[in-house]
Amino acid sequence: MALKALDIYKLLPKKNCKECGDPTCLTFAMKLAGGKADVDLCPYLDDQAKSVLGATTRPPIRLVRVGVGERFFKIGEETVLYRHEKTFYHPPGIVFRLKDTQTEEEIAAVTRRVRDETFTRVGTDLRFNGVAIENTSGSAEKFAWAVATVEKQQAHLPPVLIAQDPAALAAALVHCGTYRPLLHAAIAENFRDMCALAKRHGCPLVVRAPTLDGLVQLVKDCTAEGVQDLMLDPAPENLGAFIRRSTQIRQLAITRSLPELGYPVYLDATATGLEDAALVLGIVKYASVIVTSPLEAGPAKASLTLRQNIYTDPQKPIQMNPGLYRVGNPGKDAPVLMTVNFSLTFFTLEGYLEASRIPCYMLIVDTEGLSVLTAVAAGKLNETLVRDSLQKFDVGNEVMHRKLIIPGYASPLSGRIEEATGWKVLVGPRDAAEIGEFLHEVWKKQV
Repeated sequence: MALKALDIYKLLPKKNCKECGDPTCLTFAMKLAGGKADVDLCPYLDDQAKSVLGATTRPPIRLVRVGVGERFFKIGEETVLYRHEKTFYHPPGIVFRLKDTQTEEEIAAVTRRVRDETFTRVGTDLRFNGVAIENTSGSAEKFAWAVATVEKQQAHLPPVLIAQDPAALAAALVHCGTYRPLLHAAIAENFRDMCALAKRHGCPLVVRAPTLDGLVQLVKDCTAEGVQDLMLDPAPENLGAFIRRSTQIRQLAITRSLPELGYPVYLDATATGLEDAALVLGIVKYASVIVTSPLEAGPAKASLTLRQNIYTDPQKPIQMNPGLYRVGNPGKDAPVLMTVNFSLTFFTLEGYLEASRIPCYMLIVDTEGLSVLTAVAAGKLNETLVRDSLQKFDVGNEVMHRKLIIPGYASPLSGRIEEATGWKVLVGPRDAAEIGEFLHEVWKKQV
């Protein structure tokens, strides 16, 4: 179990030396208890105290890195069972399955798609993470050829190599060993050979067993062989079995009841019999790497959107950077519309402004990601913020008029904004869908 702040404090040197960056040892202990500091920051801890504190203050699920370069992704390091308790940190890597029995054209097409395809939502570029190449043929030479075909596309994607035979993996690693691929999988019969390959190439390794006891034993065996970056494949016979086992693994890891299960979980959605449902539930229920067949456009966007939603901090709204944004090619007489930096508000308003075909400016003020109504109620949106934003982003030099359109929900601030800024305030509609009509009917009468 994790130690409380006072328990941690008892193990600290109590020097209040501030060398850790905190004013007192008690403050440092509170940060350690919350997982917001590292024990190595204290220069006076002895090895025994570091060992005790390190085991209880580090995240209960190990952080594992898959791949190298721009496309690598991190998994694990989760600290809660339910997202609303705090947040989930590292989104699962979704990889498309390829087989070494497919043609070169098929393999290349899927690889290029994962390399190039991007879906932009609320200002964030969403994409799939890599490809999983399976040794379906049973031939080491064929497997190596398929991996080489992937690498010919110069995608530099994090590969997942799926093979039962260590010799096949060894042949494939000749072509991609420097890209830190994820190796699947070590089982009781081959874990020594798999560990040797993982150590030689610095790769993370999946251990696979149909029971929790089997996974625990494999983790002990592989860590004894010197492999620390592991993933757990609970080998589910169906989707229900995966949900049960992944939930058990997460519970036992989070509570530190069974530290050997403190590793990210692997899911092969194609093996569950309900692939689409497995992809969805894998995102929600603790899978850190999900292997799936290449998805059509609709399901692809839906899965990326779901992953983004689940792995967005519920305590921290998605925010835009404050500033002056242009819609179209606005001139000196273009309208200036002020709104908040909540991403959904920004992109909704921007879409309707583009549809209106009236070039304009969007003045985005910093309300810490709160919506207009919430920001007004909380006092985050006020006349001082608007005045300072107009000055900071030099809006007065961009337009020759002094007229500012504010959201309808900010109407109670209109008079105070006029007094603070000297700008004439026009109160826009509450519904962004009506902004086009407002600009055509109200704004054009002002110019």
